[in-house]
Amino acid sequence: MKSLLFLVLISVCWAEPHPGNSSLENERIIHIQENGPRLLVVAEQAKIFSHRGGNVTLPCKFYHEHTSSAGSGTHKIRVKWTKLTYDYLKEVDVFVAMGHHRKSYGSYQGRVSLRESSENDASLIITNIMLEDYGRYKCEVIEGLEDDTAVVTLNLEGVVFPYSPRLGRYNLNFHEAQRACVEQDSVIASFDQLYDAWRSGLDWCNAGWLSDGSVQYPITKPREPCGGKNTVPGVRNYGFWDKDKSRYDVFCFTSNFNGESVFFTPP
Repeated sequence: MKSLLFLVLISVCWAEPHPGNSSLENERIIHIQENGPRLLVVAEQAKIFSHRGGNVTLPCKFYHEHTSSAGSGTHKIRVKWTKLTYDYLKEVDVFVAMGHHRKSYGSYQGRVSLRESSENDASLIITNIMLEDYGRYKCEVIEGLEDDTAVVTLNLEGVVFPYSPRLGRYNLNFHEAQRACVEQDSVIASFDQLYDAWRSGLDWCNAGWLSDGSVQYPITKPREPCGGKNTVPGVRNYGFWDKDKSRYDVFCFTSNFNGESVFFTPP
């Protein structure tokens, strides 16, 4: 069984006698030489910026390191795009292409396609961008036994705002917080979005849910009611809490918002 496996995976193999003691004359040194193209997948830009309702192209191209090697292009190319979750443990299927076959998934149906400006172009076009499209995407190219990946981040231009219900602060569990943001024509913000808002000056003393299930709040001007005036500015992290039982406010994110006015609650 092992011999058969080596025949499949090794393109060139020969043996020569081991020098030295005659008692080892039956031993052989195995020389392995790899033959065939090495597949490389590259994203020309690590981050792409857009806004809700816009169109965007996530760049991805693939190359063969040894373009002159025999066997290059003998297998069908399979391109798969997935969206990574915040902890990288799960992936959401977005788009798959192999030959003339194409398939998109979930909310991406009818909105995604490959650019295919050249034979090695696997870039993904997303139209009518939604707030939920924000995040990291993985481009995977598979050819025979070889595959490689690249990751591209889609950032949306917009605003992060704190929200608490009419009942007063700290009255939302995680699921209620998600619904509350949707009712405000927004989605629950990610840590990266809150961090960018803090860098732009957002200062808010009440802790709120984020999309990864953590509870945090941004402070630019440390003061006694918000962790103490001798602390450093930053995004304060309460950690992860029970999504059903724990209650906090929420930080929402919107982009290219619908409506005529936006009102911000004063601190």
